This record gives sequence, structure tokens and C-alpha cells, in this order.
Amino acid sequence: MDEKMKELVGIDASVAGHCRPCFLYHLKKAKEIGIPKEVTNEAIELALSISRSGDEHMYGFAKNILERLK
Repeated sequence: MDEKMKELVGIDASVAGHCRPCFLYHLKKAKEIGIPKEVTNEAIELALSISRSGDEHMYGFAKNILERLK
């Protein structure tokens, strides 16, 4: 995996993992190595979409389990 791909994956993982310091680090590195803003924005939007979907599914799963425990 090349350096640009690693930073984009780092951005995605940071967003999905809700790690602000990690996100800022990888965003800065991405800028330093010349990844265009449009590409980083696309990676961020993808990670947010995946994270939102995961959060919604986890909420439904947890709610279902809680209902079974009653």
C-alpha cells in the first residue's frame, strides 16, 4: 500500500473510530503528501456514511436485545 492510500485509510479509521487526534494527524499528513482536498473530503464522507450505518445497526441490535431481556 502506498503512502497516500495509508493516509486515506488512516483518515477513514479515525472517523469510524471517533478519534479526533488521529483524524487531525492523518488529515495533516494527507495535506503534506499532496492528497487533494476533494479526495480527502470523499474519504471523510465515505467514513461518515459507514460509521452512521454501523451506529444505526448497533442501536437496533442493542434495542432488540434489551426488549428480549424484559
